[in-house]
Amino acid sequence: MAATLTTVGFDADDTLWHNERFFALTQQHFAELLSDYAEKDHLMERLLAAERKNIGRYGYGVKGFVLSMIETAIEVTEARVPAQVIQRLIEAGQEMLAYPIELLPHARRTIETIAETHRVILVTKGDLLDQERKLAQSGLGELFDEVEIVSEKSKPVYTEIFARHGSGIEQAMMVGNSMRSDVVPVVEAGGWGVYVPHGLVWEIERADAPVQAQRFRELSDLGDLPELVASLD
Repeated sequence: MAATLTTVGFDADDTLWHNERFFALTQQHFAELLSDYAEKDHLMERLLAAERKNIGRYGYGVKGFVLSMIETAIEVTEARVPAQVIQRLIEAGQEMLAYPIELLPHARRTIETIAETHRVILVTKGDLLDQERKLAQSGLGELFDEVEIVSEKSKPVYTEIFARHGSGIEQAMMVGNSMRSDVVPVVEAGGWGVYVPHGLVWEIERADAPVQAQRFRELSDLGDLPELVASLD
């Protein structure tokens, strides 16, 4: 079937290190702060709607998340939200930007193993400064041949990245925990898409698995990736 695999791309957040759980903790805090104004389920629905609307304005990451929380707080309180609540939401975002990085199981060893035989690149989206901070704290940066921090992950973006840093999308694989961002667009572009599920999934990142696609795989964890890569050579 196809050309030899030469390049393996890795997602960062919730693929190589924990991330979504910090958003979940902050959402719980958000619900507690606004409990006098809205039920939690309703509040989460409004927050998700704000996040969907604001991605095009603020992009992905903590800063856009905080702005969406503030916007939601203003809306559900009909502009009566206390200034102290706004201040605590800003502080919660600052705390999120300072959380220490905790690698997921097998992350370092898997990258090291695959890097012995293939070009490895990091492809992540979100706020530039925050993603750079997390990569630096992870200690994984030196393992990658290239690092790409993008505003969105799409079929054209992957095609261009793997043409620039590899030998083309048909000889590339992308590994990540988001079906919508890490798997589907790569498979549609003609590459390999490998889904490694994480316990927590942001609703916006959900998508149907391309189960009929020949180049789609799902693994239980990163530890199984080297064997899969070797089997495709």
